[in-house]
Amino acid sequence: MILYALTIVVSAFLLFQVQPVIAKIILPWFGGSAAVWTTCMLFFQTVLVLGYLYSHTTVRHLKPRTQMLLHVFLLVVSAAVLPIYPREWLKPSGTGDPVVGILAVLAVSVGLPYFLLSTTGPLLQAWYTRQFKGAIPYRLFALSNAGSMFALVSYPFLFEPVYTTRQQAGMWSIAYGAFIVLCAITAIRSGNAYVIEVPAEVEAAERPRAAQYWMWGALAACASTLLLAITNHLSQNVAAIPFLWVLPLSVYLLTFILCFEGSGWYRRFPYIPLGAIALGSMAYAMSGDLEGNVSIKILVPLFSMGLFVCCMVCHGELAQMKPHPRYLTHFYVMVSVGGAAGGLLVGLVAPHLFHAFYEMPLGLVACAVLMVLVMKFDPALRWFRSWRQPAPLAASTLALALTVYVGLQIRTAERNARLVVRNFYGGLRVRDSGPVNAQDTIRTLIHGTINHGEEYLAPSKRDIPITYYGGGSGVALAVQDRHTTGPIRIGVIGLGTGTMAAFGKPGDYVRFYEINPLVPPIAKGQFYFVPDSKAKVDIAMGDARLSLEREQPENFDILVVDAFSSDAIPVHLLTREAMQLYFRHLKPDGFLVVHISNRYLDLQPVLAGETQVTGKIGRVVDTEDDDTQDLFGATWVLIRSPSAGFSQSILSRSTDLAKARKVRLWTDDYSNLFQILK
Repeated sequence: MILYALTIVVSAFLLFQVQPVIAKIILPWFGGSAAVWTTCMLFFQTVLVLGYLYSHTTVRHLKPRTQMLLHVFLLVVSAAVLPIYPREWLKPSGTGDPVVGILAVLAVSVGLPYFLLSTTGPLLQAWYTRQFKGAIPYRLFALSNAGSMFALVSYPFLFEPVYTTRQQAGMWSIAYGAFIVLCAITAIRSGNAYVIEVPAEVEAAERPRAAQYWMWGALAACASTLLLAITNHLSQNVAAIPFLWVLPLSVYLLTFILCFEGSGWYRRFPYIPLGAIALGSMAYAMSGDLEGNVSIKILVPLFSMGLFVCCMVCHGELAQMKPHPRYLTHFYVMVSVGGAAGGLLVGLVAPHLFHAFYEMPLGLVACAVLMVLVMKFDPALRWFRSWRQPAPLAASTLALALTVYVGLQIRTAERNARLVVRNFYGGLRVRDSGPVNAQDTIRTLIHGTINHGEEYLAPSKRDIPITYYGGGSGVALAVQDRHTTGPIRIGVIGLGTGTMAAFGKPGDYVRFYEINPLVPPIAKGQFYFVPDSKAKVDIAMGDARLSLEREQPENFDILVVDAFSSDAIPVHLLTREAMQLYFRHLKPDGFLVVHISNRYLDLQPVLAGETQVTGKIGRVVDTEDDDTQDLFGATWVLIRSPSAGFSQSILSRSTDLAKARKVRLWTDDYSNLFQILK
């Protein structure tokens, strides 16, 4: 028992520890988008299905010794891919579909080790049941989830703050080597201990009905959809960081542990009534959060608790439906298929099928419907099948009310927008506010819940830079300083509405770097900054760092890094290596101008450390809101070589960046958002 338990715990720990490790490594390769994690989860869930199918097939169709030899052989072969740190040649070179690129990188780097780790739980439980006749293995499933949860909880607190991503990958690879030895020993002992006789009570076990198979898959799919949709929602609107990947996944695994441990902690009362409250609360919070009105201190706990309650219902009902151990691998295959189906919906189908984030409200409605169905078709609750009874009538009414409410939410959001589109990089909406044809009518671009730029629609005012770019802003001061010498070259990371093009004068050149292919048509077709600019304007598609790495020095007078106003910041644009790359494209007296306005993160210490280590100097320019001119309070950091210095105009309106508090230097191998939380 100890050998089986130890092998399962180690495999579960490695299975879930590798997920944030590899996702954080490849996050910069694909633009730092929150959807990178969702796509990674799609890969992991799909491989999990393959692992469970492998376990099911080998247990059902191969002799014990053949099972052992095959598994040991695959374990030895998997050592060939170590260490798991992705090779440089896997880095994307163009603007192709990032989903395909992510799946390819993961398949080559961790595909085989992850596949074998995913087989360990069901395979060893089947071996355990075979070796110890009549034993019930489901406690090992709870133990497996406990190991998985420890891996996730420990990562953002014990590993990420201390070790670089290269060190993390190296330690994981060493631990996987130890697992190969441990699992091989367990497989050999299991194969040699096989007993041919099958207990009579196992032979007589009742085969699950087709409806049970469907319900296993549906409950697992619902929990998986909610997990990924809530993770996506938090990552899009807070930050694409391991903590916000790990927290929902840890909650998800905790419910597995509680539901499958012994007799289980799940009871329909109080969890189904609590589920109704959780579904209603999350649906309401989504409507308020459309405009960013829900605080992070409410948003994260609310959705975490809501996910916990809903997953307790889904996994609790799964635990109550679990079959006899003879059909254990059938059960795990269907659970994994359901989980992968949820991943496919959120990670692959939704971005192509829906033009906004509809998988979250759909997941809430599906959970409500399943709550009603599991009770309606429970043989022990025959009274629930009668619609004349108060309980089924109330449950069905609440599920219908949630469906109607969610539908009205979606309809309202659609009506209030000129344009609603979505892809891998998130959802974009364009809306107008104010009287039609009035002088103060404004058009706004929103990414998720974040304002990504506005423009007056009146011809006399639409070339005025507003929002974060007013006359006293840091970027405006830098442009004024450089225009004193004649025409200038401006590079801008992040297109948005194209507001920076409004600063262009005849003879100027403005080059935008934009990763999202949906943004340029919006900037050119819905807004006027780019089409009406007096400067020559180019747009380079693809991740800014990858584009700049491939280009010859652009000799910019100003390079604007404006990718952090969204709260889900691309960390790879804010490392020492990124800073060095930026200055390779600047003239000796050029400005690096970084927009760091952010609700939750204080980015000044990060820039202060990088400015010091690269031998530059920096100034911080803060401005306040001015509703009369549609100006937002903004924080810009101006960085320059000491030999160029700053004009008196800039010095008088700014503070010294060097006064910011100290944090560990961010590099491409190390970053930690916990240390800069406001």
